Amino acid sequence: MPIDIVKQPDSEAPLPLVDPRRAGSRGGPGAFAVRRLQSARRDTAMHRHARGQLLGVERGLLTMYAGQRQWVSSPAEAVWIPPDCPHGMRSHGPFEGYSVYLSPAACAGLPEAPCALAASSLLLAAVHRAASWDAPVLDARQRRVVEVIRDEIRGAAHTEGGLALPRDPRLQRVALEISSHPADTRSLAEWAARAAMAPRTLARRFQAETGMTLGAWRQRARLMQARERLAAGHSVTAVALDLGYDNISAFIAMFRRETGLTPGRYASLAVRG
Repeated sequence: MPIDIVKQPDSEAPLPLVDPRRAGSRGGPGAFAVRRLQSARRDTAMHRHARGQLLGVERGLLTMYAGQRQWVSSPAEAVWIPPDCPHGMRSHGPFEGYSVYLSPAACAGLPEAPCALAASSLLLAAVHRAASWDAPVLDARQRRVVEVIRDEIRGAAHTEGGLALPRDPRLQRVALEISSHPADTRSLAEWAARAAMAPRTLARRFQAETGMTLGAWRQRARLMQARERLAAGHSVTAVALDLGYDNISAFIAMFRRETGLTPGRYASLAVRG
């Protein structure tokens, strides 16, 4: 299966996964796919295009942003981005990933909002097959592979690893501060004062806009930060302390409860892919 190998200095702007004109085309083949092995860190600014996009990694870790949500995606997951939805991404060290671009017509019946999906072995096999094509028009066999990809996206279980950002600018500032400084232990009353809101109002509106309490949102943000730092090679102890845990055992218990893996095991899988 062809795969582009990119060795690009960190100081350079990342090369597009595909020609932007292809990603922006409403016509042409129902789907095309690319695979990329990149040694340098990748940071793609927010952008949008006419085609729907499925993004995933087979080795390494990516943080993806789409709409009002963000995900840390591991090899077990892929993120679906509908047509014309603003999105961006960054990698954590070297990664091997894939991207499938579906025409607006081929997106009919697929999720209308960005979401994280479980990446099945059948989906990956179909993506690998699609990445080997180099023809402007798909034949009947290739169109059937596209239907397999569409079926897998449509039927995949949604994963819960993402974080919704509040729409209210005051609440969004609070959420972004928590996300940027996960060790911050300010209380609900202190965050409410920061947002110039009554504590009860902040609690009610935050849950209404994100589907989570402020405390649960902060714990999910810490988990996302933990996954990023473990994949980058930080020790379990350093990550726990950076996230505000005085008790390393409490951090390990939280991580295992949320992911089913110990932090050490997760780190070894993320590094090996």
